[in-house]
Amino acid sequence: MKVTPKSHLQIRLQNIAFVVLFIGVMGLLAWLSTRYVYQADWTAGARNTLSAPSQTLLKELGAVQITAYAREDASLRRRISELVARYQRHKPNLQLVFVNPDSAPEKVRALGVTVDGELVIEHAGRVEHLRELSEQALTNALARVARAGERSVVFLSGHGERDPHGEANHDLGLWARQLEIKGLKAHALSLGANPQIPDATSVLVIAAPQTDLLPGEVRLIQDYVKGGGNLLWLTDPEPLHGLKPLAEQLGVEFVPGVIVDPTAQLLGVSRPEFALVAEYGPHPITRDFRSLTLYPRAQGMEWNTADDSAGDSASDSTGNIASNSAGGWRGAAFLVTGAASWAETGALSGAISLDPGKGDKQGPLNIGVALVRDAPEADAGARGAPHEQRIVITGDGDFLSNTYLGNGGNLDLGLNIINWLAHDDSLISIPAKTAPDTALHLSRTASLLIGLGLLFVVPLMLLAGGLLIWLRRRKR
Repeated sequence: MKVTPKSHLQIRLQNIAFVVLFIGVMGLLAWLSTRYVYQADWTAGARNTLSAPSQTLLKELGAVQITAYAREDASLRRRISELVARYQRHKPNLQLVFVNPDSAPEKVRALGVTVDGELVIEHAGRVEHLRELSEQALTNALARVARAGERSVVFLSGHGERDPHGEANHDLGLWARQLEIKGLKAHALSLGANPQIPDATSVLVIAAPQTDLLPGEVRLIQDYVKGGGNLLWLTDPEPLHGLKPLAEQLGVEFVPGVIVDPTAQLLGVSRPEFALVAEYGPHPITRDFRSLTLYPRAQGMEWNTADDSAGDSASDSTGNIASNSAGGWRGAAFLVTGAASWAETGALSGAISLDPGKGDKQGPLNIGVALVRDAPEADAGARGAPHEQRIVITGDGDFLSNTYLGNGGNLDLGLNIINWLAHDDSLISIPAKTAPDTALHLSRTASLLIGLGLLFVVPLMLLAGGLLIWLRRRKR
């Protein structure tokens, strides 16, 4: 093509137009990047993305201010900013402020700040301190400040019950500590020493007493239930130790024997008295709950109307809501064993098989029942349950003990039960996010080969290569 002054001018104009358009497009993209943000988390397990439970909790909160007492350490402040930024993307009115503790020593002492990088979380007049930088810890702290007032979980004591502060295998110390992490205060109460259940009790826990309660103690518990109190009753396949009037008041009948579940044995559990639950009834406690839960030495139960002529039968092992018009209760079984299980009334040794002739009962069997009714108006405000009274009865108390709390989803289920009973349905357990790609698991043979390779093979190869180069240079 012949270049003329006219074509040369056209080419120059085209270049100028291209540069102007290019700069304009880049400027437009830069402006759009300030208005719209797109992020992709490619890490294994999406550990840099805020979990769905955390996002749900943020929707329940109003304005939140987080003050980070951190020195001028760029690395520490960056970690704090990156963690809080995950929450700010879902909650714009969550504010983060940095304060150098060296510049405000009096304020630091007044607040009790002891760690460099400690976070002070403020919401609706409530304050929480956080010393661990993780999503699980921060979400739990937000859950604690979200609770409207203190939640007091009172454990009945004085009759050999499982101790909420005990370290023995059968005690509930580990579970009680998890409750306190979630903002619930665990207290022990002996009705013999203090014959009154405090009005501030959010949930009363009866954890498998081993000796009989006095009639007066049983009446106090019945009055507590009658007045609208929330109750968690953990039972074991033993005598009720004086609590039969409470069972009759709630319309609960326990199935004799210990539940045997062949499914648990197929999954590697050697002891016959262990039951597994893999599918759950449609109830808020187990909504979106997918983990297996394990129950050692459980007993089945049936929930019926106190007066058959006054209401419909309410126990069908399907988890469907049923009503007891005699007591005003509505009930649902949320823990049900498999169809292959049964209640064994004989000895749990040798060859064990279902024998209906000896009183064994075929599954499925209810081992967890939740009851609700409209709370008595006279006591609703005092008990902290303005609209609904809630009760949970389980056929096993071992699943929350120190020994078995870590099995499957036992811990998460136990926390969900207490949150539901305390009317904190939205404050569900926040699972810890783990990265599946941070550990390399090698067999013994692979480890041996890698060790020998690094110790002998690689050095010998380097030595041979060096000798070969030296010989070639010598021949020149």
